[in-house]
Amino acid sequence: MGKTRFILPNAFTSMNFLLGAFSICWTTGAFSAKDPILMGAYFIILSVLFDKLDGFAARLVNASSEFGAQFDSLADLIAFGLAPAFSILFAYKNLAPQFFDANVPLMAVAFSVYVLCAAMRLAKYNACDADSYHHHFSGVPTTFVGATNAILIVFLKNKGIFADTESLVIYIPVIVLLITGILMVAPLFLPKLQPRKNKAFNLFQAVLIVLTYIAGFLFISEKMFLLEYLLVLVVSYLTIGLAVGLIQRNKIIEEAKAESDK
Repeated sequence: MGKTRFILPNAFTSMNFLLGAFSICWTTGAFSAKDPILMGAYFIILSVLFDKLDGFAARLVNASSEFGAQFDSLADLIAFGLAPAFSILFAYKNLAPQFFDANVPLMAVAFSVYVLCAAMRLAKYNACDADSYHHHFSGVPTTFVGATNAILIVFLKNKGIFADTESLVIYIPVIVLLITGILMVAPLFLPKLQPRKNKAFNLFQAVLIVLTYIAGFLFISEKMFLLEYLLVLVVSYLTIGLAVGLIQRNKIIEEAKAESDK
C-alpha cells in the first residue's frame, strides 16, 4: 500500500482545513453576503462533525504519522481557533455596528485571548498531552469550544439580541468567547466520549452522538429546536464533565503519572 495509505486521512484533514478557511471567507463576506453568520457557523459545525474522521481513517489504514498530527493541529487552529473568533467579531460588526465601534478594545482582547489560547492548547497537546491522558482532555478541546461559539452566535442572532444594544445580553457572545478561550488552557479535565463498562450508558452515548450528527447536518435550516438541542448538549457536557474532572482531578493525575512510569 506504501505512501498511498496516507492519502485518505490527509484528505479528511485537508477538508477540515478548507472548511475553516471557507468559514472565515463567508463570515467576512468575501464570497457571499447572504447570511454570512449562519454560513460561517455552519462550516465550523461541519468541520466538527468531520474532525474525528482523519484519526479514524489513519487508524483504519495504519497511516498515523507526525506529519498527520501536525497537519491536523493546523487545520484545528483554522477551523476552531480563527473561524469562531471571526464569526463572533463579524456578527457584532455587521449586526450591531455602533456597539462594535464603541467596544473595539473589548472585541480585540477577546479575539486575541481566544486565538492565542487555541494555538497554545494545540501546541501543548502535541508537545505534552497527546500520550499523557487516555480518558480525559486536559483543558477543553478546541473542537468543543469552536462548536459552542458557532451554535451560540446563530442561536442568539435568531433571538434578536443584537437589536437592543442597551441590553447587557448583547455582551454574552464576546464574554463566552473570552471564557471558552481561557478554558482551553485551564488546568481542568474533561472526560472523553469513550466506551465504558456500563452498556446502558454506552447505548445512551451512542444515541446522543447519532442525534448530534443529524442535528449538526441540519444546522443550516436554523430550526430553533435543533439549535436549542445542540446548545443544551454542549452546556450540559461542559458543566457536568468539568465538575466530574474537578472531583476526580487527583486520581486522573496519579493514573497518568503511573502510566508514564511504566
